[in-house]
Amino acid sequence: MKMSGTLVLVRHGQSEWNLKNLFTGWKDPDLSPKGVEEAKAAGQRLKAKGLKFDLCFTSALTRAQHTLKLILNELGQTGLPETRDQALNERDYGELTGLNKDDARAKFGEEQVLVWRRSFDVPPPGGESLKDTLARSLPYYMHMIQPHVLEGKTVLVAAHGNSLRSLIMAIEGLTKEQILKRELDTGVPVVYKLRANSMPASVEVLA
Repeated sequence: MKMSGTLVLVRHGQSEWNLKNLFTGWKDPDLSPKGVEEAKAAGQRLKAKGLKFDLCFTSALTRAQHTLKLILNELGQTGLPETRDQALNERDYGELTGLNKDDARAKFGEEQVLVWRRSFDVPPPGGESLKDTLARSLPYYMHMIQPHVLEGKTVLVAAHGNSLRSLIMAIEGLTKEQILKRELDTGVPVVYKLRANSMPASVEVLA
């Protein structure tokens, strides 16, 4: 099978709200000092792999945009074509947004919060499930990102845990049970080499 291009997915570095153990969703805190270092380290790992990007994508949220900027600085590849879109935003946590995760368990019950966090299609009140996040992020990937990779380009996407898990589910052909077990660490690049049929020929986690 003919090889195509390279796709790199990076979850943003630790945010100020990650540090405080808060449900963040579409709120817009910046990176914590640790998150800044994680983003720089991601750039250094990608540089060590010798990757040269053609274009990049990120969400409408500061923490992902800042992560992307820091990575490109480390790579010496500032000025790349960059597209920002809320289709790549984190899952909207609705009424959980801004709550400390321990406080949420005290308010709604541990079992209920676990269902909201770890089920595929049960959203928190006023928010999105992973299935809902997939419904907006996957079409964007299929129409706006994947075509560049299939043309043989090298593409960088800096986004969020749940929007990226949605893409990984599609790229790797995972079931909804498999994707629920998949964790993405902050600031750790995942490098895919895609075949011409869009399926991954290889995947490497640069931890």
